[in-house]
Amino acid sequence: MPRKPRVEYKGAVYHIMDRGDRLKAIYLDDEDRELFLKTLGEASKRAGWRVHSYVLMKNHYHLLVETPEPNLSLGMQWLQSTYAIRHNVKHKLRGHLFQGRYKAIPVDGEDVTYFRTVSDYIHLNPVRAGLVRRDDVLLNYRWSSFPALSGMPARRPEWLCAEWILDRGDNASGRKIFRYSLEQRAQEERRGGTMDKELLKGMRRGWFFGSDEFRDGLLDRIRKSGGMETCVGRLHDEQEAERIIKLGLGMWGLRRGDLQKMPKGKQEKIAMACLIRERTLMTNGWIAKQLHMGDPSRVCRYCSAGRENRVIQKLANKLELSIGKA
Repeated sequence: MPRKPRVEYKGAVYHIMDRGDRLKAIYLDDEDRELFLKTLGEASKRAGWRVHSYVLMKNHYHLLVETPEPNLSLGMQWLQSTYAIRHNVKHKLRGHLFQGRYKAIPVDGEDVTYFRTVSDYIHLNPVRAGLVRRDDVLLNYRWSSFPALSGMPARRPEWLCAEWILDRGDNASGRKIFRYSLEQRAQEERRGGTMDKELLKGMRRGWFFGSDEFRDGLLDRIRKSGGMETCVGRLHDEQEAERIIKLGLGMWGLRRGDLQKMPKGKQEKIAMACLIRERTLMTNGWIAKQLHMGDPSRVCRYCSAGRENRVIQKLANKLELSIGKA
């Protein structure tokens, strides 16, 4: 059976889901869940993603993600591989953590019906799975974006976007309406569910979730791009990484050729490498080659040590301020 098409383009919205290998748990404790959210936040910053909704279950997760640049595959590769490595190191395990190919369904983000249907489906997952007791409220399930979206913005992760979800406004009244609506839906789910069966079928089994016009637009993109739009995402990241290097060299009065003469672990190199890793999806191999830092494995070690070094952090912070102004 042929794979469903993977469509990537600027401004795309996806319902993303993946399960543990052989349906095994991907979170063994709450620390794992915190680790996954931390990694998701890092992936969002690297890829420029806007995360609208999420839920972490025991052996799978759901995300509603917007990609301003066509870099879904690159971002997902980094997210899942990084979390798997961190998880396995923490628990002294080896082997695959996730099952084969993650599922990513393009969602019609311009139609509030389709967008909210996916968001509500994600937030109500713990109720359907029996993880929220009948005498409890959905708000008390910690591992979804529902509590964060319902609460004060100051307590919300910076990578979680509320504008589209809180369509009545990100204020006390708007959050109260959103909270009440979802809690009512949770009660209705316990009595058999109220989500339109045809919509649910389309969301769970289709290769897209939206109107006929949305589908036609996707098919047109597939025909015209021939799969090349994914490459645009990598080009965007490379341009951003090159911009960081150029600004760093200018800030410290260096030329490109000076990088080859400098020590592999020079503080300025590490500061640039740290920012490239935080703000793009470029590989350690690319960074090592461009900054002349030796073996790619050195980049990870240098940056890990750099996070604890005040001088390097000061250099990186100064460079980041320069990037924001450029």
